[in-house]
Amino acid sequence: MTTRRTLLGGLLLALATAGAWVAWLSWESGWTVDPQTGDMSGPYAVWQVAAAVLTLGALAAVGGWWLNIWLVATVMTVAFTVPWAVHAASTDDTGLWAVGAALVAIGTTIGTTLVGGAAGWLRRRTA
Repeated sequence: MTTRRTLLGGLLLALATAGAWVAWLSWESGWTVDPQTGDMSGPYAVWQVAAAVLTLGALAAVGGWWLNIWLVATVMTVAFTVPWAVHAASTDDTGLWAVGAALVAIGTTIGTTLVGGAAGWLRRRTA
């Protein structure tokens, strides 16, 4: 039963994590230029990234409550970084997508480990 729960939980977590990327970041809001400073920002709006982070945080908390933290961190990092990297590689002419992918992977790993680990710790504390 534990193996089934782990497999099913990991699969659902992977699908939900990839779905978070699709929902929030698969489409870009475009590059914007500040008319006063000339600074360029984008391709995502701040609210898109914030929504993605909040969604990933909620998924990591639920995953950490029910599953092993190392499974949660690994599955979520791969399921979020791979679609991000594929999309970035297909739209980038500079080759810097690889640096971005590494940063996304590092940030996702740290965030999911902290949030999921805290949820797992809290579950054990309250049991």
